Amino acid sequence: MDESRIRNIGIMAHIDAGKTTTTERILFYTGENHRIGEVDNGEATMDWMQQEQDRGITITSAATTCYWKDHQINIIDTPGHVDFTAEVERSLRVLDGAVAVFCAVGGVEPQSETVWRQADTYSVPRIAFINKMDRLGANFFTVLEDMRKKLGANPIPLFIPVGSENTFNAIIDLVNMKLLSFSEADQGTTIIEGEIPDSQMEIAEEWREKLIDSAASFSDEITELYFDGKEIPAELIYSTLRKATLERKAVPTFVGSSLKNIGVQTLLDGIINLLPSPVDAPEIEAHDARNGKSVMIHHSTSGNLEALIFKIQVDPQAGPMCFVRVYSGVLKKGISIYNATKGKKERVNRLLRMHADRSEDLSEIKAGDIGVIIGFKNAQTGDTLAAESSPYLLENMVFPKPVISIAIEPKTTDAQEKLRKALEVFAMEDPTFTYKDDSETGQLVISGMGELHLDVLVTRITKEMKIDARVGNPQVSYRESIKGEKTVTEEFSRQIAGKENYASLTVSVKPNERGKGNEYIVSAKTRDIPQEILDAIRMGIEGSFSSGIKFGYETTDVIADVKDIKYDELTSTPFAFTSCAVMAFDKACQEAGAILMEPIMKVQVVSPSEYIGDVISSLTQRNGIVESMESKSGGDIVSAQVPLEKMFGYSTILRSSTQGRGSFSMEFSHYQEKL
Repeated sequence: MDESRIRNIGIMAHIDAGKTTTTERILFYTGENHRIGEVDNGEATMDWMQQEQDRGITITSAATTCYWKDHQINIIDTPGHVDFTAEVERSLRVLDGAVAVFCAVGGVEPQSETVWRQADTYSVPRIAFINKMDRLGANFFTVLEDMRKKLGANPIPLFIPVGSENTFNAIIDLVNMKLLSFSEADQGTTIIEGEIPDSQMEIAEEWREKLIDSAASFSDEITELYFDGKEIPAELIYSTLRKATLERKAVPTFVGSSLKNIGVQTLLDGIINLLPSPVDAPEIEAHDARNGKSVMIHHSTSGNLEALIFKIQVDPQAGPMCFVRVYSGVLKKGISIYNATKGKKERVNRLLRMHADRSEDLSEIKAGDIGVIIGFKNAQTGDTLAAESSPYLLENMVFPKPVISIAIEPKTTDAQEKLRKALEVFAMEDPTFTYKDDSETGQLVISGMGELHLDVLVTRITKEMKIDARVGNPQVSYRESIKGEKTVTEEFSRQIAGKENYASLTVSVKPNERGKGNEYIVSAKTRDIPQEILDAIRMGIEGSFSSGIKFGYETTDVIADVKDIKYDELTSTPFAFTSCAVMAFDKACQEAGAILMEPIMKVQVVSPSEYIGDVISSLTQRNGIVESMESKSGGDIVSAQVPLEKMFGYSTILRSSTQGRGSFSMEFSHYQEKL
């Protein structure tokens, strides 16, 4: 298909805003599904993992392709829960545009802001869909104001609702000034166009005026037509707003109720008319793997291959399924291609296009398209596929480090082998999940982004994979840092197999700014030092970052500077310098004073106002610092910073103190010294 007719979009929102239901309706109207699956009864196509159907939330981002009015739409349905933000991040990395779904009752909720900021980071143009207009407390115009205030967005409604809550039954098209109703007889497939009733004409004209005024701010042509009292063509309004959307100056806004089959087809038109195709996407920066120089990759099928693996899902039969976005060139079945990140070639056994949980075989994937590669053995999320003659690396994805761990112990030898295989699969699929053997206890320790994240993984292990295992209580993943500055000189001199191994280093350590992470610097003169020696020193110090200082936890926020290197051509070896670097770093950090760092979480609690006193009290009792509080129609929102250690089991306490009506979200903020 012509690149200009492809749309790579994500559907992003806060948990329970109705994005999976919206996706189900999109698949129904585009003919992908013959009947509509509901999240509420566990039939949603996009939520195909057993746990997603049990819990009614989206965990993995399932990719699917559908077709609307001669256009191909590749949709990635992303999770709304904060524990699964890595899924959102990797989706946004490869999308050209996104649909932000907001609940007409809840408006801009805490996780909406997180996802919106992530989309800003990757410069993703967006349109908005205000959903659930049929719900009690729905208010379209309040959500628009919420978007302006909280997101700094410029929402421009193209449609407004007729009625709300149980009276919501139609929408008004402000571009063509028509009333649109959706036939209940065929689940909203037939759109009935009519005249706007007199009772709605005043509000329709008011918002039509605002639409034209907003569009005119981006177009002199619309301004002239308006002042001359002439008709403004719908095509001109859409082309003007499309340009503003691509420049991220406007967020065209749609309205409806996915559950009631109202407004989804107009949203589909908006995806086609307003969101960018791969042709509209800007050039992307890459780095030459040979010399690190920056190059710009232009979207073109005639260029050299440039593609990014943005997700890996392991299928029991097919093995690793690598979801890939092709930016340049053509990816063909049956050929060997170069993994520029790993510096290795791998064979493409099969190419697939995914339709939620089913697939179709392809012979090639062209620039601008998304598909799946079967046959890779060593690929990881974030790897770049390129031509061997031009190994340009696309920017790698950076994922947050896990902050919570639990010990898991298989009950039998047979279960032990199964468990390790399962953990290998999870680690391949999810970059925010890690596992390791605890050298002191001999237990396997798994780590993730939150209690729900680990709960989902443990349930998959014990229920889905039926592995018999004992599971410990959640533990905090602490870090270590240093209080002061220290410079030490260390020598390593040892005879190994009759050969002298000598090295001498002066290493300085000092605290980095909180949240900046570790830094490795070489201020020593290195002109006469071989590269393999410099690599050995780096390996020693960067390895020490992960092994801790005093308590055995990973180090954070430390600057290590190699100030002097004494190298002897005859006796110095890479082994000696790696060992010397480890000794020097360890000694310097010990003398600088090791401190224990704990993860602090950004917590946002939504609760009915009558319970807000109890909510604030429950947070302060957990050493929480309340930062802000605001009142909304859906309840009061309290934002606080709380040590992760104090948040275990908080959901039970919140439920009991708010009679089950409170909810909270939590994400990692920073590490600070544990008092």
